[in-house]
Amino acid sequence: MKNIIITGTSRGIGYELALQFANQGHKVLALSRNIPEILIQNKNITCLAVDLSNNDDLEKVRHFLLNDWKKVDAIVHNAGALIFKPFSETSVQDFEKIYKVNVFAVAALTQIALPFLQKGSHVVTISSMGGIQGSTKFAGLSAYSSSKGAVITLSELLAEEYKEQGISFNVLALGSVNTEMLQAAFPGYEAPLSPKQMADYIYNFTLTGNQFYNGKVLQVSSSTP
Repeated sequence: MKNIIITGTSRGIGYELALQFANQGHKVLALSRNIPEILIQNKNITCLAVDLSNNDDLEKVRHFLLNDWKKVDAIVHNAGALIFKPFSETSVQDFEKIYKVNVFAVAALTQIALPFLQKGSHVVTISSMGGIQGSTKFAGLSAYSSSKGAVITLSELLAEEYKEQGISFNVLALGSVNTEMLQAAFPGYEAPLSPKQMADYIYNFTLTGNQFYNGKVLQVSSSTP
């Protein structure tokens, strides 16, 4: 039984992932602004209503870890924010909004969890194929895709910084999955994978991927986008 922190659990991949870990007997700390009733009812899931862009909200996580868990076996940084508009119309405030969730919150939550991570812990960041250098890029996603590139580099750096402690940091750069976020960027596009199918992959990678990888970016995509 492991203690797993998952962000962005109100819907989509994060929601399915929280249920999968919990139903397999693991303890889940589910972080999202909105909390689905089914997660609250699961005895293996603790839900915290958290706005990841709000530092005061993140202190709820520190308090919980200090008083309840004492250790963290894995983090899945799954939460993401997306704005779809032309670059000429994307304001600095738009960039800040996206980076607060997609980059700064990843850094802040990792810092909070660091005292509770130990040898063998695995930090998995969910990025996007849009953040991969040389991949196909799409107009209108300048803030989103650039933030996903930034978080890849952050994970690579943390893997190097904490390798002596035995804490692994890896990134999964996802292709298209049939989520509400995908529909916001590509209305009407039918992705080849469902959130549950992708959650199955992330579940297994979180538990075993650090045996084979550290500081790596795995491209998980069968289509473009």
